[in-house]
Amino acid sequence: MDTLLKLGILLIAGLVGGRIARALKLPNVSGYLIAGVLVGPSLIGVVNLTDLSDFTVISEIALAVIAFSIGSEFILGDLKKLGKRIIIITLAQASGAVLLVFSLMFFVFRQDFAFSIVIASMSAATAPAATMLVVRQFNADGPLVRTMLPVVALDDIYGIMAFGIALPLAKLSISTETLPIWTMILDPVVEIGGSLLAGALLGFILSFFTKRMKNRDEMKIFSIAAVVVAIGLSKMLGLSSLLMCIMMGTMLANLNRHANRVFALVDEFITPFYVLFFTVAGAGLELGVVLDVGIMGICYVFARGFGKWLGAFISARATKAERAVQKYLGLTLLPQGGISIGLSIIVRQELPVYALAITTIIMFSILIYETSGPIFAKIAISKAGEINGMALPVEAKPQPAEAV
Repeated sequence: MDTLLKLGILLIAGLVGGRIARALKLPNVSGYLIAGVLVGPSLIGVVNLTDLSDFTVISEIALAVIAFSIGSEFILGDLKKLGKRIIIITLAQASGAVLLVFSLMFFVFRQDFAFSIVIASMSAATAPAATMLVVRQFNADGPLVRTMLPVVALDDIYGIMAFGIALPLAKLSISTETLPIWTMILDPVVEIGGSLLAGALLGFILSFFTKRMKNRDEMKIFSIAAVVVAIGLSKMLGLSSLLMCIMMGTMLANLNRHANRVFALVDEFITPFYVLFFTVAGAGLELGVVLDVGIMGICYVFARGFGKWLGAFISARATKAERAVQKYLGLTLLPQGGISIGLSIIVRQELPVYALAITTIIMFSILIYETSGPIFAKIAISKAGEINGMALPVEAKPQPAEAV
């Protein structure tokens, strides 16, 4: 079957899945993912694993645009109001997952240090795509959403940094050679710093030109081109496209008074890519992995989720965040996806001895959290009373009649 025909089938399947999910009062993204599983190699088999590799560029563009949109949440004025709270919550919930997963693997399952620290570092990142789509679908706004979005963005930075530190430590622990300490320190610093610097430069250029553009189509084309250039540069320079696009969006949001118009134009163009991204992601989830994962994989899923929830609850309470944030933030931080998949590919290249076990557990976790995560996020936003932009304190609101 022709590749473009399969792409069309995936798009239609995602559209139908989204409509069914919406009819069942579920987030659209859950429908996209389940539709992908149905047409993927695990069930009907309209697309196979070889086909999925041909659609990589779609996933790259969608993830980059999602990261670009997340950057719009880093308005300096708003961040100053939030202050240390966001940093503390981000560090606490991500560290909670890392520490709990590491302790489970190292002390309970008696895995070696290299395996434990690498898979623990991969538990930190939250997949922003699913959460962002739920927020947009339900036009959500309020203290919970305004805390969640910058936390999710910082979460990815934390996750990439944690993995960048864990990987050389793991290689050092199993190596018979002595790696220079400067290499262990410099590599993650260069990747993170270089990505942010390149993203800042692209964001400045994008802001400069979009300020002077009056034509909507030209503005849209130039903005999409900037995102695609960021992806290409990240590959060429060995940097993180996600960090670059987050920084590019941040620069645009802070330098251009009409940045919202640019973000809206990009969103208009990218909607089919979102549908394809999640449907392809669903097709890539192999149900057979459930049989292979064992008790260790199941415990990983619970340890990661509980670590994030506990860290978010304790830190939100300690920083005197709104009650809705204390109660429900942890539920919005569960999705795991794009970044973890990318890190799994790096593990296959750098630590092949652990690749099968780590990839199996991570893919099982993604299967669970990418399908259930959006549902938990919708429940949290609904309970917090922030659907349709309603931002009153949760105590002042009537409880919704349906709680999915």
